[in-house]
Amino acid sequence: MEEDEEEDYMSDLFIKQDVRPGLPMVRRMKEAIQKEEKQKEANEKNRQKSIKEEEKERRDLVLKSALGNENRGFALLQKMGYKSGQALGKSGEGIVEPIPLNIKTGRSGLGHEELKKRKAEEKLENYRQKLRMKKQANEEAADQFRIRVKNKQEERKMEGDLRKSQRACQQLDMQKDIDVPKEAWYWLEPEEENEEDEEDKEDECTSSDLSVSEKLHILTAYLREHHFYCIWCGTTYEDAEDLSSNCPGDSAAAHD
Repeated sequence: MEEDEEEDYMSDLFIKQDVRPGLPMVRRMKEAIQKEEKQKEANEKNRQKSIKEEEKERRDLVLKSALGNENRGFALLQKMGYKSGQALGKSGEGIVEPIPLNIKTGRSGLGHEELKKRKAEEKLENYRQKLRMKKQANEEAADQFRIRVKNKQEERKMEGDLRKSQRACQQLDMQKDIDVPKEAWYWLEPEEENEEDEEDKEDECTSSDLSVSEKLHILTAYLREHHFYCIWCGTTYEDAEDLSSNCPGDSAAAHD
């Protein structure tokens, strides 16, 4: 008997059993989930409803049901020829369904919802206004940055043109045996100087109120008047007439 009761490991029943690893765990999880869902449904059915929920259910049930002959208003309409499902009015152009009820269940006062809506719209508009102001501020900052960069580039170009004019002025003055410049800044300063000379020249620079553009304008005019030289053309003309007739102008813009 014991041998007959032992499982036959070569039988089809034993071979067809699903012995994939982890399968019992998956089955237990599914059973647990199903059990939990059934328990929730049972709790929902057995849960005692609140007074507000019961009132809402009764109200919805009444509103969904059609008016009958026991309703006095409906009975009066029928006496005047009204039929169920017919539109109101002499020509039948009125409403078919009754005006829906907007039942207020909260404890807030009348107009509270409109006030909340208005405040929400104001808050949204303030937020949009802040975004617009922030965007405008960022654009203005970007424009100012571009202007600063452009001004810096123009200033560096003018400084280069001034050094070029100073170098040309020094060479042309020396060709005419002029040992001392008309103004100290007309010539380039020597690269190697002692500390005392540097302090003296710093005092001279601070005492001068001329900007780089003003110095450049004065020095180019000096070169044109005294040496008939145009730094923009890079040419020394024979005389003032030759300079005025062949040179486009006394500025970089005129030579562009």
